[in-house]
Amino acid sequence: MKLNGFEFPEDLYYLVDKHVWVRPIGEGLARVGLTPVVYKLLRHSLVAISVRPKTLGQEVPQGKSVAMVESLKYIGPLAAPFTGVVERANALAESNLEAFIADPYGDGWIVEMRPTDWAAARAALLTGDAAMQAYRTLLEAQNLQGDL
Repeated sequence: MKLNGFEFPEDLYYLVDKHVWVRPIGEGLARVGLTPVVYKLLRHSLVAISVRPKTLGQEVPQGKSVAMVESLKYIGPLAAPFTGVVERANALAESNLEAFIADPYGDGWIVEMRPTDWAAARAALLTGDAAMQAYRTLLEAQNLQGDL
């Protein structure tokens, strides 16, 4: 679904206030990434997305950092949308940051995680109409527009 010029696939799970999306990919894993809203807020000044090597294979509590996002004027964490083990980082972060901006829901995933409790994780995230309504409200409140 398109809202204010931003694309939001309705089949994903969202942590709306952190602009994080989650896609179950099978075998107990879920991909985690950032929505296009983040890249718009960074105003095309993305410098790096990094996952510390020591994070791989470790359990990260919900809300704690699984990666760092750095732009020319901002450095901040990508919050884990649920408690789980970080299994893999996207190697494109080292070589092709444009992929994150151009295809945030495809090639632009950041980490793959194995949720400790997917039922609890899923219950804490928004999907479908609830996610779209939350994003509509947030985008309007912050007067954010994507590419129209």
